[in-house]
Amino acid sequence: MTLTAIVAATSTGTIGLDGDMPWQLSHDLRRFKRLTMGCIIVMGRKTFDSIGRPLPGRETFVLTRDRQWSHPGVAVFPDPESVLAAIGERTAFVVGGAQIYAAMLPVCTRVFLTRVWSQTVGDTTIDFDLNGWHCSYVERVPPAARDSVPSEFSVWERPISRRS
Repeated sequence: MTLTAIVAATSTGTIGLDGDMPWQLSHDLRRFKRLTMGCIIVMGRKTFDSIGRPLPGRETFVLTRDRQWSHPGVAVFPDPESVLAAIGERTAFVVGGAQIYAAMLPVCTRVFLTRVWSQTVGDTTIDFDLNGWHCSYVERVPPAARDSVPSEFSVWERPISRRS
């Protein structure tokens, strides 16, 4: 299994405000689509609700404690263990929210991190501890016409000796 977390966050860990991203980064959304196309995306119910539909070209797995929740075209799982079993040997991306990142990061082998260079305050934050991970790629991205702030894309790899 290849499990990768993909996240955009400020340097203070802000990832959301009122169920949405508090910035506009069209280049990052295009990268997200390119990287996740044809793969499984794993998210929490609140993240799914903020998107509102399964994303085309990807298999959507939603983790939720609400046993009654369902949506057409979405596979629903009650816990991380069951979603990991369903992923099997396929490629999957953890796409949020904060609780799902916290639960799944220990089994991720890679993190695609877009650092949003903004002082934006939000109501949803994460605390990614990448100490001991290796940064294998960094690309600074100046804001383009449809981007509200500059950003930096990086790829972090978990050392093989620390993988679960």
